[in-house]
Amino acid sequence: MNLAVETFDLNRTFKLKKAKNKGENGNNNGKLIALENANIKIHQGELFGLLGPNGAGKTTLIKILATLLLPTSGTGLVDGIDVVKYPEKVRKKINMVSGGEHCGYGILTVRETLWMFSQFYGIATKVAHRRIDELLKILKMEEFAKTKIGKLSTGLRQKLNFMRGFVCDPKIMFLDEPTLGLDVQIARDVRIYIRTWMKENPERTVLLTTHYMAEADELCDRVAIIDKGRVLVCDSPQNLKKSLAGEAVFYIEIPLSVNGMEKFGQIPGVKQFAYEHKSHLGRTELKFILEEESAISNVTESLSGNGSKIISLSKMEPSLEDVFVALVGRGLKNEN
Repeated sequence: MNLAVETFDLNRTFKLKKAKNKGENGNNNGKLIALENANIKIHQGELFGLLGPNGAGKTTLIKILATLLLPTSGTGLVDGIDVVKYPEKVRKKINMVSGGEHCGYGILTVRETLWMFSQFYGIATKVAHRRIDELLKILKMEEFAKTKIGKLSTGLRQKLNFMRGFVCDPKIMFLDEPTLGLDVQIARDVRIYIRTWMKENPERTVLLTTHYMAEADELCDRVAIIDKGRVLVCDSPQNLKKSLAGEAVFYIEIPLSVNGMEKFGQIPGVKQFAYEHKSHLGRTELKFILEEESAISNVTESLSGNGSKIISLSKMEPSLEDVFVALVGRGLKNEN
């Protein structure tokens, strides 16, 4: 099978202005390791997900592949082309969308903006208008076609940015957290379009970076989990969840408590532990991955001994986030 993307021991180190105390992603020589020997293979026609918390190295990797950032060492190939040696050839085959960014000029309308970006890529007039019409219809933006960007809501401007990425119909699309900050309905429209776009042409490839595990589970053929610049595992969402089939996963809710959470990870029989504070509900959700189901008695006894009232307790089937917790020892929402 042809490869759309392949990397060989890709590294990227940033120099810090001032040397700081040694941290998880750096050292006391004033350097930050953003990527460390990253090796991935993405097949042509695949929707590939790159998962991890903020600062894991997802955006650094995608920027290198999109020719926006040079690697410190290693090699990256996009459609078989070296991204360092022949960036201009790579750019003709790709596009990139970063969630949270806005595009264009406030005085232009939505249609004018999409037209402008189509001309940056030399798209023929007839083809450009057809693609713009299709994008406006599928992403439910027809009523805003003549609206100036400056008058759009934040969510609609982000949706426009997403449309801008597809107007040139790239062979390989890099989506860096495309639904970041979008409301539920707009995010749903974006995911539907991604699936539709992929089905229309089997040669199209998408690399999606996200820290929304449910989004990756819904969309991706395969996913790689990355943390502290290192690729930890790569497989289909189904196979990754099967890897935890023998583990017992429990969710417990207690009244909101912000201190001393780490000690619950030391309870006998607890393999991994994570938590999420839900201040708006006045609760803290605890997630336990246990060596065996019987260890839940140790957990409940420890919580009671700590004076924590158990509001709810449930056993769940493993999710992608549970796989992440099992691999890195923390959840996405309680990282330091």
